[in-house]
Amino acid sequence: MSITRPRQGRPRHTPPSDPGASAREQILDAAGALFVERGIASTSTRMIAERVGIRQASLYYHFATKEEILAELLATSVRPSLHMVERIQALVPERATPAAALYAVAAMDARTLCRTPYNIGTLYLLPEVRAERFDAFRAERGRLQESYGTLGALAAAEGVARSVPAERIGELLIQLVEVVIQIRRSREPQAADTDVIASSCLRLCGLGESEVAAARDESRVLLSRWV
Repeated sequence: MSITRPRQGRPRHTPPSDPGASAREQILDAAGALFVERGIASTSTRMIAERVGIRQASLYYHFATKEEILAELLATSVRPSLHMVERIQALVPERATPAAALYAVAAMDARTLCRTPYNIGTLYLLPEVRAERFDAFRAERGRLQESYGTLGALAAAEGVARSVPAERIGELLIQLVEVVIQIRRSREPQAADTDVIASSCLRLCGLGESEVAAARDESRVLLSRWV
């Protein structure tokens, strides 16, 4: 006697919008769009499932709640930058100057924020993200901010370094990079924005124009050779 095994999930109502993406990826994509368009409170798992074209029960096979989906979206928006900054920091000072490392990190982080679908960064400061379930995301963003502070303090002109603690420099630098989030609310970021932001990070640390230019050139070699 043959045994019929239960199926995982249920059939789709409609074909996936991107046949090349996994169901999990499509859920994240749809949820990101809805969270940005409607807000978290006004978005239900039913709406997300309908946007993907699957049954609500199938969504629960991948994510138990919409908060779990949001946590994954937040993590994937900051984790690439965190991994990159850790790799670049490891090159200082033997293989890279602090200024070049800071420029490279800021430029890469700005590009990441430019490319996140639906400007996910707009969700960072929503009240819901202060909940305990998002502690992991806030901890990772905190580590990224600390790295900015460390590199900024090393790169800073001596007078700036004496007057501003590394943790304050980190706060300022990460906010400067995250201006991309605000830019995307009014227009599409341009390639030149990345250089403006990264260069501004160095100027904030007290570097002059010749030092900024040298760091920019070194960062290009650094990224192509070591990262």
